[in-house]
Amino acid sequence: MSRAVVRYDVRHRTDFVYSAPVSISHHLLHLTPRPTANQRTEIWRVALTPAPAIRRAEVDFFGNPVEHLTIQDEHTRLVVQARGTVAVEEPKPVDPAATPPWERSRVNGSAVTDPEILSAQPFAYDSPMTRAGEAVWRWARESFTPGRPILEAAIDLNHRIHRDFEYDTTATTVSTPVSEVFRIRRGVCQDFAHLMLAGLRGVGIPARYVSGYLLTYPPPGGQKLQGSDASHAWVSVRVPGHGWVDLDPTNDKLATTEHVTLAWGRDYGDVSPVKGAIVGGGQHRVRVAVDVLPIADDDAAA
Repeated sequence: MSRAVVRYDVRHRTDFVYSAPVSISHHLLHLTPRPTANQRTEIWRVALTPAPAIRRAEVDFFGNPVEHLTIQDEHTRLVVQARGTVAVEEPKPVDPAATPPWERSRVNGSAVTDPEILSAQPFAYDSPMTRAGEAVWRWARESFTPGRPILEAAIDLNHRIHRDFEYDTTATTVSTPVSEVFRIRRGVCQDFAHLMLAGLRGVGIPARYVSGYLLTYPPPGGQKLQGSDASHAWVSVRVPGHGWVDLDPTNDKLATTEHVTLAWGRDYGDVSPVKGAIVGGGQHRVRVAVDVLPIADDDAAA
């Protein structure tokens, strides 16, 4: 039986405003959605003002489309706009109780030749933004009782993060350590994804950080505001026999057709949408606006 497919017009705009002129800048962009088992990009383009003098597209270590660029014109403002049409198919359903015991999902540093396990190994260990400690690992292990099916255990951890932690956009920054998020019991989607990764990897289970977009809805009786959608982050867990299954601890659910994948890596540092180095610039301000708009099959992104 065919699964539902939803098409979106996705728009992502980032404005950088500098207090002093930037004479030259180098940037790395993760702004083009990667193809996945249930997602395809139909149209996509990324435009910058001022235009880069050097621009090169390639694929990074994790298989994500990336762009390297250099802007040589002096500027006090940089505008990065990405827009296109993405089709997302409903993920294949998996019965959590029918997945293998979590112990069979673990990987270690021993010599292996299975390509699937080899490709999962980079996601089985601490990365710079998922380093935690024994307190986090002990807390996460409560979901992993002996012999428990891996997806059932991961969903339980997903639920506990949603239940025990408060969403708070003022509590953390992009560099807040997992241990601090665990202590204050609050944060945003990036923090909850890093916390879940720390817990999963603490018991030896490979898990990826996934960046992307999430369809949001207006309040009851209200209208959806332009630019009110957001970049989002969630986690993908390796489930033997079923590939990778995506879970969203911020919203206590498995990923659906409302999740649009941009890139994945070990943590946010691997997939930051826009990063780089500049000469000059002084202080700077950043504003990000995102729209994820469902479209009919006969529509197209303008």
